[in-house]
Amino acid sequence: MTWTAPSPPACADGPLSGDDRPILEGFLAWQRSTLLNICAGLTAEQLAERPVPPSSLSLLGLVRHMAKVERIWFRQRAAGQPVGPMYEPDRGKDADFDDADPALAPEDFARFTEECRLADAAVAGLKFGDTFTLHGEAYSLRLVYVHMIAEYSRHNGHADLLRERIDGTTGR
Repeated sequence: MTWTAPSPPACADGPLSGDDRPILEGFLAWQRSTLLNICAGLTAEQLAERPVPPSSLSLLGLVRHMAKVERIWFRQRAAGQPVGPMYEPDRGKDADFDDADPALAPEDFARFTEECRLADAAVAGLKFGDTFTLHGEAYSLRLVYVHMIAEYSRHNGHADLLRERIDGTTGR
């Protein structure tokens, strides 16, 4: 049987007023779910397809990329966890896109889901005003959430276009 990307669990809307954290957590959860929803129902081969030459973008590459970005921003940077890189550094900074293999799509989707869970757990005890230093600048956890929502927004736009090019589906 051919593997297809599953539909994500329903994602309830987050609060529309109140403290920053629940609002931003809700928007991030919605963005994560949106990426998975755009991919839902496609086969591993379709997910790995690069339908807009010469771009190396694929839906599978975007899922792999966002798993990597979740790890870097939440676990390594904000929480300071000593976790290594997700992909082989000697494969280059774009291995998440370049090495997308349809045979590994189920594992890549599971890794994405797990990285989101681990990211949430890593920062659960931090305050939004807590900071870490990167390239000599102080970054707050609040900024990480805003950055991640922007990152997903941009890539979900790419994903919408890729999905439409693959099978004509829009509005997922």
